[in-house]
Amino acid sequence: MSQQVLSISQVNEYIRGKMDNDPLLSGVAVRGEISNYKVYPSGHHYFTLKDDGASLKCVMFRGSAIRLRFKPENGMQVLASGKISVYPRDGAYQLYCTGLLVDGIGDLHVAFEQLKTKLAAQGIFDQQHKKTIPKYPKTIGIVTSSAGAALHDMLRILNKRYPIARVKLLPVRVQGAEAPEEIAAAIDYANAYHLADLLIVGRGGGSIEDLWAFNDERVAYAIFRSAIPIISGVGHEPDVTISDYVADLRAATPSNAAEMAVPDREALYQMLDSYSVSLSTSLTRLLKVSRQQLRMLASRPALQTPDFYILKQTDNLNLLRNRLDSSQKNILHQSRQRFLSQAAKLDALSPLKVLTRGYAMVQTKKGSVVRSVNDVSIGENLDIQLHDGTVNTIITSVKESSL
Repeated sequence: MSQQVLSISQVNEYIRGKMDNDPLLSGVAVRGEISNYKVYPSGHHYFTLKDDGASLKCVMFRGSAIRLRFKPENGMQVLASGKISVYPRDGAYQLYCTGLLVDGIGDLHVAFEQLKTKLAAQGIFDQQHKKTIPKYPKTIGIVTSSAGAALHDMLRILNKRYPIARVKLLPVRVQGAEAPEEIAAAIDYANAYHLADLLIVGRGGGSIEDLWAFNDERVAYAIFRSAIPIISGVGHEPDVTISDYVADLRAATPSNAAEMAVPDREALYQMLDSYSVSLSTSLTRLLKVSRQQLRMLASRPALQTPDFYILKQTDNLNLLRNRLDSSQKNILHQSRQRFLSQAAKLDALSPLKVLTRGYAMVQTKKGSVVRSVNDVSIGENLDIQLHDGTVNTIITSVKESSL
């Protein structure tokens, strides 16, 4: 009996055929932990699933990978569905994965937490980026579905509470694959053309899948870069989306967003009535005080008898003039007395005063005063100053005193 000889390719193709025709392996779901997760430029995802006793190589081609709602990570427990077959080139079997779910919790929940963590790390949720909601918006833009009941509720509330505000609808799809791009584009459009003072972005209630457009990072970034303040009103009160975290103000529902967007006209009327009463009271009080002041001024003598006021001021002027004259005379008298006193002192110290008592002052022809016999010489011509004239003399002898 002769043995059949097969090529490697034939063997691998034979085994692949067996596996592809096995109903269990052609539609299988495998539970395991992701490891060695890699994404290649081609868009294909390669990873290994493992448990305590074994491992299984897996590949998810780009067409299936783009439908993932979360980012697979190493260590994540998942349920991978697809078929197990042989890759003929390597002769190795692997799981051709067409679907991937997080084991134990929904993939949408994981995707939500992953995006929330990513955006929080970027600071997009920080309070410092929140813009102030205008108290009295002139124009309000609503980004929502034109066919939804939420729109009608918002319009009814806005018209009831603050009918003077203009409302502009930017209709978009609020669920489905195209919804995130339309919502983000509507927000950017409103900012590009300054369509409103305030935007309300939201929709009515639904499942997490229905609300998923508001958990898309494209919508989150559009809200963050909006220069127009945004109120997010998505779903029912327990529902929380990424849009709620990014928006400048979060409302529990679309109706609540409309209530938060505008003041209540009834409250405004009450406030205006209160201001009117307060203003009237203040004016009445002011008029009363002004009348009292007017009566007080009117009772003054200057207004009762103007001539009396002029005469009184004339008396005051005369009194001041008399005080000025008296002060001037007193100053002149004191100055005259000081002058006479100083003149007497100068007269007492004058050399001429000494001459009247019989003394004389001897000077050389050059005008120098002779104080010593050593200041003159025999034959020198001197002037002798007396109190009533000058005597000229010539030195014939000089005799020093013995003192």
